[in-house]
Amino acid sequence: MKQKPRLSFWQIWNMSFGFLGIQFGFALQNANVSRIFETLGANVEDIPILWIAAPVTGLIIQPIIGHMSDNTWGRLGRRRPYFLVGAILASIALLIMPNSPVLWVAAGMLWIMDASINISMEPFRAFVGDMLPSDQRTKGFAMQSFFIGTGAVVASALPYIMTNWLNIANTAPEGQIPPSVKYSFYIGGAVFIVAVLWTVLRTKEYSPEEMKEFHEEEADLKQNITETDEILPASRFLKSSIFWIIAGAILSYLVYYFELDAELYILGFGLLVFGIVQIITGSLIGKGKNKNGFVVVINDLFKMPATMKQLAVVQFFSWFALFAMWIYTTAAVTSHIYGTDDSGSELYNEGANWVGIMFAAYNGFAAIVAFLLPVLAKLTNRKVTHMISLIAGGLGLISLYFFKDPNLLIISMLGVGLAWASILAMPYAILTGSLPQHKLGTYMGIFNFFIVIPQILAASILGFYIRHIAEGHAIYALILGGISMIIAAFLTLFVKDVDDPNR
Repeated sequence: MKQKPRLSFWQIWNMSFGFLGIQFGFALQNANVSRIFETLGANVEDIPILWIAAPVTGLIIQPIIGHMSDNTWGRLGRRRPYFLVGAILASIALLIMPNSPVLWVAAGMLWIMDASINISMEPFRAFVGDMLPSDQRTKGFAMQSFFIGTGAVVASALPYIMTNWLNIANTAPEGQIPPSVKYSFYIGGAVFIVAVLWTVLRTKEYSPEEMKEFHEEEADLKQNITETDEILPASRFLKSSIFWIIAGAILSYLVYYFELDAELYILGFGLLVFGIVQIITGSLIGKGKNKNGFVVVINDLFKMPATMKQLAVVQFFSWFALFAMWIYTTAAVTSHIYGTDDSGSELYNEGANWVGIMFAAYNGFAAIVAFLLPVLAKLTNRKVTHMISLIAGGLGLISLYFFKDPNLLIISMLGVGLAWASILAMPYAILTGSLPQHKLGTYMGIFNFFIVIPQILAASILGFYIRHIAEGHAIYALILGGISMIIAAFLTLFVKDVDDPNR
């Protein structure tokens, strides 16, 4: 049986280069969409619900694309067709987004843009597992972190660069997006498609026959992976569905009875929907319809390896923190540091541009330390490396409250950058070794559930939290995020890393 050959630095570079474009689009979205929403008339407490499109899209799209890419082979290979289709759609969305005439159009374009980015991004995670032997996977995911950081540095800073270096207007008439933001999105669209094309054209995937040989060899080495294709009995899903539906109905009723904020219905409806999904799954299994992608994905969700379940909890708290940061940093910095809530003022836009620099700083630091993470992992292990990084990120978010000079906020972002680099590499390096190789795409898509579910939770409760607990002060959402990230750090210690030689 064949072993996967070790790839050279430049081969890993080429296969990861597309992430430069993906993160260009992702960073423009994260740093500027809240600003666009506020410019088009959104209230600060309503921003989370407008962001709900992004995590819901990922929840639906990524497992579907993962399952499809596991079972695809054509002229472009297995994963690369999805890279390309997603890049084309995302680039178009990036051109349209800053030209949204009204708020509902911008919210709709966020949905389309995030779906397109997810189509490209999900197969890239499985791509590392496809192409690299176990001992190179940490390096592969670190390379992705490098390109994510590099792309985000430039993308996050683009509005600032446009205004301060190129003298492009940073303000516009009320209700219109400034030219500096528009041109940044246009550049992002071009970079996205070019970077992904580089990976598509410069990388060759292994054939299905080669992948089968690699899988057989790795399956012999991993005794913990058995009967991965077995379908659970229908009764398992039908019994479980009852509890989810009851919980969803009770929560929805409490929101109605106590006249709580409407966005809290999202939690109740989410529980109800998951219960209904289980009923549908059980019914299809009962009728012998076991081979369709829907049943496979839900069945695999219930059969996650132990390592994946443990990492899921870590991811939950990590990504809750990140989503709080992406939603509320602009509002927190402009109000807490710059002292204004007027989205049409010069001072507000100066603060919003500085948020772009802050995001560039944490992404730039992430790119720098990405290649140091494998070194730290060798000196300790991957779990300790991830724990240290998350603690640094949590303290960075909390420290934003205490700084009044905008320049000092960059110090806070260094901690966030270390956490971001690790979040993009270590969980995936730990996870990949615990998964059946022929289902990498499906399981990477399912793993994304534990990225988007905390984002949906954040979109559901952060508006309520800001309005009723934080008394309208967005900075407290960042403090909550910092606490959440520190919780994730300590939960990392309970993860079983099955193929880390230093564990």
